[in-house]
Amino acid sequence: MANPWRKLIFNIYMGFYCSTIMPQMYICSQFSMSSIDPFNNDPGAFPGATNGEPFPWNQLRLPSTVIPLHYDLLIHPNLTSLDFVGSEKIEVLVRDATQFIILHSKDLEIMNVVLQSEEDLRYGKPGKRLNVLNYPAHQQIALLAPEKLMADLRYSVAIDFQAKLANGFEGFYKSTYRTRGGKTRIIAVTDFEPTEARMAFPCFDEPGFKANFSIKIRRESGYVALSNMPKVKTIELEGGLLEDHFETTVKMSTYLVAYIVCDFNSVSGTTSSGVKVSVYASPDKWSQTHYALEASLKLLDFYENYFDINYPLPKLDLIAIPDFESGAMENWGLITYKETALLFDIKTSASDKLWVTKVIAHELAHQWFGNLVTMEWWNDIWLNEGFATYMELISVNATYPELQSDDVFLDVCFAVIKKDSLNSSRPISNQAETPTQIEEMFDAVSYNKGACILNMLKDFLNEEKFHKGIIHYLKTFSYGNAKNDDLWSSLSNSCLGDFTSGEFCYSDSKMTSNTLTFLGENVEVKEMMTTWTTQKGIPLVVITREGRSLRLQQERFLSGVFKEDPEWRALQERYLWHIPLTYSTSASNVVHRHVLKSRTDTLELSEKISWVKFNVDSNGYYIVHYEGHGWDQLITQLNQNHTLLRPKDRVGLIHDAFQLVSAGRLTLDKALDLTRYLQHEANIPALLKGLEYLELFYHIMERRNVSDVTENLKHYILRYFKPVIDTQSWSDKGSVQDRMLRSTILKLACYLNHPPCIQKATELFSQWMESSGKLNIPSDVLKIVYSVGAQTTVGWNYLLEQYGLSVSGAEKEKILYALSTSKHQEKLMKFDLGSYAMRVIVFGTTSHFSSKDELQEVKLFFDSLKTQGLHLDIFQTILETISKNIKWLEKNLPTLRTWLLVSS
Repeated sequence: MANPWRKLIFNIYMGFYCSTIMPQMYICSQFSMSSIDPFNNDPGAFPGATNGEPFPWNQLRLPSTVIPLHYDLLIHPNLTSLDFVGSEKIEVLVRDATQFIILHSKDLEIMNVVLQSEEDLRYGKPGKRLNVLNYPAHQQIALLAPEKLMADLRYSVAIDFQAKLANGFEGFYKSTYRTRGGKTRIIAVTDFEPTEARMAFPCFDEPGFKANFSIKIRRESGYVALSNMPKVKTIELEGGLLEDHFETTVKMSTYLVAYIVCDFNSVSGTTSSGVKVSVYASPDKWSQTHYALEASLKLLDFYENYFDINYPLPKLDLIAIPDFESGAMENWGLITYKETALLFDIKTSASDKLWVTKVIAHELAHQWFGNLVTMEWWNDIWLNEGFATYMELISVNATYPELQSDDVFLDVCFAVIKKDSLNSSRPISNQAETPTQIEEMFDAVSYNKGACILNMLKDFLNEEKFHKGIIHYLKTFSYGNAKNDDLWSSLSNSCLGDFTSGEFCYSDSKMTSNTLTFLGENVEVKEMMTTWTTQKGIPLVVITREGRSLRLQQERFLSGVFKEDPEWRALQERYLWHIPLTYSTSASNVVHRHVLKSRTDTLELSEKISWVKFNVDSNGYYIVHYEGHGWDQLITQLNQNHTLLRPKDRVGLIHDAFQLVSAGRLTLDKALDLTRYLQHEANIPALLKGLEYLELFYHIMERRNVSDVTENLKHYILRYFKPVIDTQSWSDKGSVQDRMLRSTILKLACYLNHPPCIQKATELFSQWMESSGKLNIPSDVLKIVYSVGAQTTVGWNYLLEQYGLSVSGAEKEKILYALSTSKHQEKLMKFDLGSYAMRVIVFGTTSHFSSKDELQEVKLFFDSLKTQGLHLDIFQTILETISKNIKWLEKNLPTLRTWLLVSS
């Protein structure tokens, strides 16, 4: 799954909408929740079912006494009445004798349940009708047998059920889109991860209960039905209905089941191994599917070769859903996407193209990591999402090197460090039992931090050994489930057999299977990596150089908490990482390595140096602070000849310096002094990183109305980066990095009312309006042009009109952004722009909030949501971020004011 935060933000938006705008609307009742946690039950008591009888199971997790083997599932959605009927036969194996079967079911009306034994099936006996108990608090039903089900025997459970197509974006739901002619069309779509298959059919809805699925879909003739497997036949029924039968799936978890009834068109191709790949979209957007097909074919070929395991299904469909909630969902053989994550057209910028390619790469990686090998439970969802995010880097670098995704990966790690350095963060592996807790596991920690520690481990082991280790992992646990320790074991075992040279190997036969020899040190992979998955946060490595000795110290890095604060020491307790350090010096380009396992350590250098830089190429997931003259020595080198430091090291230095300011470990003027060398910098990621912090400070000062600092910072940015601004063309020419720089620097220049930028953007917007929207403005500057145009009433109204007419998802998002930047944005509340659009308008960003009044306002808003029973970890993260900004401003405003005066 890509972009998981949309689901959480949607819930927050609905809370705001229902509590302040339209509290009496029916839709709001769908999002009101009891303030009492229904999952907080006495573990020793048995609950009551809806009919008052005792429910025979009191745990959130299903019992393992009965396991599913095969589902035979028939679904018939009615796109007129917006409901569906279904029937299924589940073949189950009874492991231990029992008199009940517990399944998941949510918002389904169970009409009939019949149990047949093997004997019943053999002799054609009708079987026995079972009583059904419903316990909605756990989303479970109990099927009560008249007599005990015997251990080691198989039974067939036939269930008839019906329900409404869901109104939201979960389970089996109705999705709508508008044709170019203005007609509204309805389709039926599934989205089951993590716990919503139970909304579509009664099932054992946990990742460990893998089974095979034989699916049949009934539909009208004007539609097509899609599912995980290829269609094998279509039967014509009375009344003109058609029934499509699909091949039986491989063994898989319920959350990967998918079926869709739609009227879409497709484009198809075949991989080198014979897999048919098709990309589906609504008829008006069919022309935007061709890049996705090209990318999918290349990436699927790459993954088959890289993993040394063929894609196990005969086909793969990718489909763009008009109102899909998350970025994408990796259903095996039928991947669903938000339109802007799959479709590509002339309005798609360089960053949009990279995004589409990465999301396709992410979901295709899941066909192995997640689908073929699935985590045992949701506490380890990072094994799915962290690996898929990591594989974006590997696969896109290999198949589309011109997209330069390697540089973008740094920002993946830097972004999650912001969250992970707050006390409200969580460990990668974290307890999750209720559906809400499970949902919250789909966050930046699982995705980005998971990917970053995998990249660090790859750098530690080296690429070849890491690669062989993940192949071993996939082959060992194919069609099964795995946990953290299984991964560490596989990555350790990759050193067995064919590794007889190099720095890493087993030292002797007495060592455990998880132990490697690393530069003479015994390193336990499991022991080392457990420190990264079971502890929240990120380490800070403090370096003190005394002659040729380097004194190392590790502590927990905390943004917004200073060492002199009374709570700092308590927040440091019991945190210790095994950190695979890398460093280089002024003496040579050699990369030195050391594993820091203790709080302090000492390294001896073999020669005299003028500077030392830790975390080579920013491959490590840690922040580095240089005590004494360490930062001054690095700043001197940057000013004298910055190219002696690697490009990624220069980016890392800028990042770490400003992060250290937020923790009170480095003064702001020192961090700003480090950026002065940027006037000589040709590396675009380094330029963008420096600009990112200056722009952030500008927005904070502007929002707080600190007019003198705002104005001085504006003049500093425009003067300091004038050579870069002036060399930008209003085109789509150049490399991906050139184009990203253009989009970023011109957007900032126009925001700062730089006259040449405003003039050019206004000119292009006028030409676009005069052409009735037919003029093709270069995609990399489209958002900028629209944003400038939206500042007038005429331009704003015209953009709103074009928003309704556009069939390009990429263009609609750019228009929406532009509309939200103007003084007329309050008008958007009157228009039906869709829930995602309204989320963008209502929320914007809290990252620039830095006053106590704003903090109190947000607290009151979150408190109102909590009274509706909506408790999300994101609340605390947002509040902590605002508190951090308040503290940053109090400490650093005088320094920033003085530095700008000196620099003017």
